[in-house]
Amino acid sequence: MSVLSSRTGRDRQRYDNNFRLVSGCIPYRLIKDKELEVLMVSSPDRHDLVFPKGGWENDETVLEAASREAMEEAGVKGILREVPLGVWEFRSKSSISTNAEDESFGGCKGYMFALKVTEELREWPERKNRQRKWLNVKEAMELCRYEWMQSALEAFVRVISVSHLLHLPK
Repeated sequence: MSVLSSRTGRDRQRYDNNFRLVSGCIPYRLIKDKELEVLMVSSPDRHDLVFPKGGWENDETVLEAASREAMEEAGVKGILREVPLGVWEFRSKSSISTNAEDESFGGCKGYMFALKVTEELREWPERKNRQRKWLNVKEAMELCRYEWMQSALEAFVRVISVSHLLHLPK
């Protein structure tokens, strides 16, 4: 079985003013039909965990971008909730530039979605650079390094709790 490769480069990247548009998701599963777990992945060359996300390109919809990022970074496929959890603005860690004309760039506008995982792939494009880890919501919240990720996870919990009437661990 051949493994797809990840898209690279920014030649097809979408921008809104000076914000790079990104799309991502919070992959989740239900254990024993009531216990909620979310999937986070390691960042290449760093020790923190993040939710899969990346550039939204001009040949795909925002939903297609979120699904692609989940497959490329986390090796998961599933059912994407079509209504975004929200849109967050943040600075990209890869935005540090020594080029003066790039100074206005580096800001990202990220659309985040909930992805109910239906398939966990054994092989995926970024498996050599990323580890995936299933966590309960409390553990994930403690590991969210960025405020916007915590806010996205809070929005996710509100949406999933209402839609599934789950009992979440305290």
